[in-house]
Amino acid sequence: MNRSKVGGTLILVVLGNVCQAADWREKLTKELPLLGHRNWIVVADSAYPAQSRAGIETIVTEADQLEVVKAVFAAIDKSHHVRPIVFTDAELKRVPEQHAKGITSYREELGKLLMRREVSAVPHEELIGRLDKAGEMYRIIIFKTTMTLPYSSVFIQLDCGYWSPAAERKLREAIRAEK
Repeated sequence: MNRSKVGGTLILVVLGNVCQAADWREKLTKELPLLGHRNWIVVADSAYPAQSRAGIETIVTEADQLEVVKAVFAAIDKSHHVRPIVFTDAELKRVPEQHAKGITSYREELGKLLMRREVSAVPHEELIGRLDKAGEMYRIIIFKTTMTLPYSSVFIQLDCGYWSPAAERKLREAIRAEK
């Protein structure tokens, strides 16, 4: 992506599926109603790769990661059609402060933001693989932040907000019983 200023206006050149949102919050508000179960939203650190799968869109926010995490969860929580299934990198809990200054504080702050949510820790490469696979059929939006700590991305798989996993299991059991 190339950026230049003309008369105080930011001009962007979009390369592939990476873009600079004039306002990432506006992008979130506009896109969330379109998303449903099996879509993903990722709030990524600044070194997160631009994945090449067509279904994966990366938005450079130029914003603080925890600010973006808060906003994404606030938007999801206000919606009635989706609920979050949250994943973090399994490596995050093992990153030492001596190699990543500020990681301890970050883990504490992220823990506070996620304390009422069930969070699964999964190896980073496995999460990237899940996104790649999901991107074959479903949209994925990655909000790339200014975060400069390793393994700090938050992965959110969207699920149906008005139909529970328990209800789905019971439905599938009833269908199997009819056969």
